[in-house]
Amino acid sequence: MKIPAVVFIVFLIGAIIFPNSIRATVVEGSGEEVINVTCSPTELSSCLPAITSGGAPSTQCCTKLKEQEPCLSSYITNPLYSTYVSSPNARKTLAACNVPYPTC
Repeated sequence: MKIPAVVFIVFLIGAIIFPNSIRATVVEGSGEEVINVTCSPTELSSCLPAITSGGAPSTQCCTKLKEQEPCLSSYITNPLYSTYVSSPNARKTLAACNVPYPTC
């Protein structure tokens, strides 16, 4: 079995075993807008080919990254996902999708 397949399987198993939900608060202008975001790493499965190979991300991957953007800090600080989210290829994927890398 190739390494990307193993990485995908480990990522998927971790996402299923340890799902988490957060409530994200987005502050815009002078008001505060509360947005509920359910953080689910499995939503980013369409990004795994780009993250594991360094290739161009799909449109679906970019859409999901933008939806999950408030969750990225929690993924970075979670030992199960930090290796993937902090990798050089993940940073390239975020940049290609115009999603800023979070500072946690």
